[in-house]
Amino acid sequence: MGAGLVGSLLSLYLAQRGHEVSVFERRADLRKQGLVEGRSINLALSDRGWRALEGVGVGEEIRRVAIPMYRRVMHDQHGNLSYQPYGQDNQAIYSVSRAILNRTLLDLAEQDPRIQLRFNQQCLGVDLRARTLDLRDAQTGTRQTQSFRRLFGTDGAFSAVRAAMQRTDRFDYSQSYLEYGYKELNIEPGPDGAWLLEKNALHIWPRGQYLMIALPNLDGSFNCTLFFPYEGEHSFAALQTPAQVQAFFEAVFPDVVPLMPELQAEFFQNPTGSLVTVRCFPWAFDDDVLLLGDASHAIVPFYGQGMNAGFEDCSVLNELLEEHGADWPAIFGEFQRQRKPDADAMAELALYNFEEMRDRVADPRFLLQKKIESKISAQYPGQWLSLYSQVTFSHIPYAQAWQNGQRQEQIMRRLMPHIQAEADYDRPEVQQQLKAEIVQNHS
Repeated sequence: MGAGLVGSLLSLYLAQRGHEVSVFERRADLRKQGLVEGRSINLALSDRGWRALEGVGVGEEIRRVAIPMYRRVMHDQHGNLSYQPYGQDNQAIYSVSRAILNRTLLDLAEQDPRIQLRFNQQCLGVDLRARTLDLRDAQTGTRQTQSFRRLFGTDGAFSAVRAAMQRTDRFDYSQSYLEYGYKELNIEPGPDGAWLLEKNALHIWPRGQYLMIALPNLDGSFNCTLFFPYEGEHSFAALQTPAQVQAFFEAVFPDVVPLMPELQAEFFQNPTGSLVTVRCFPWAFDDDVLLLGDASHAIVPFYGQGMNAGFEDCSVLNELLEEHGADWPAIFGEFQRQRKPDADAMAELALYNFEEMRDRVADPRFLLQKKIESKISAQYPGQWLSLYSQVTFSHIPYAQAWQNGQRQEQIMRRLMPHIQAEADYDRPEVQQQLKAEIVQNHS
């Protein structure tokens, strides 16, 4: 249920293993219409996502339409820039269009004779015991009952499949919203499709209580997202007229306003999206139904891991299919046991990174700490990997990465009072303390 990014990728994994798959999608076929309204146009694809795409042989195709981003570029209120690399040399996260990625996966699914795609199919209900779906065709209005043997709920944060499971005994469910919404805006390309900001970077305008980010597109434009409070002095509620929007942006984001000629129109035309974290358990109902992706663990977008985590669900499930064959109770049981702690950790990490991007990336002490961490990583390569690198450039389980990161943060809190400048890293007493900390951390 659901032909978005996770559903279309999962269908390819299941078909590769010889299963007949029917995919039901509430919306029309996005390949026959424009971009999906109100959804972020660009996503940040990193190692976990690449691994899942390569598992169905589509990695190379997506690399051709993805733009590597090697670093963050921070823009202060006066237009001054500071820089923070994402990882080691040549490590990057990739800006990729959600629509291109989804279309590519749907095209592949359509070419597989074992996969049947059905669009405009709204799920009105799921009878878990009878294993039937109540579907309504959005074009004709007709309803039908569809039976299933196994149902995979990949229908997003407001999943109809999960809604049915929520009515079962002892099903835990929570959703929590940030007091922030988001709005998509656009930076136009320059003459001949030139990029008017650094192309191979993710741009951030951190402003304490809110922020804006921008990711590059192939046509020279940038897809911007403003993360902004709903209420308060600086908020969506406070910006009611085109003149107010213009004045606010000129005061707060002055370097980017000349690159946004459609700012006022876009601000009022584009919808304001909400930011929700969904937690639930169990993810499986017997060996009949399994939730994956946002249906089981929707997170806020500040670590760029929502899609990557959903794609990793697919590759983990595929590994369990390899390991357990047709033992579906073992597969579903092991999947939720293994993935639930990682999903919870990723939800915490995403909220943590929101504060980092909003507040800390503008702080010189924070940037100095990141440089010092980079030096530690180079000096102790097998023993120190930054939290960001563990999440983004490795396949260490999220829960383990979060645990490691918290331990490393404690070490940095003890170390940083002795470091006022980058050169202090080489002082004998700093090196001595660091060595003792590293030894203790690994004992």
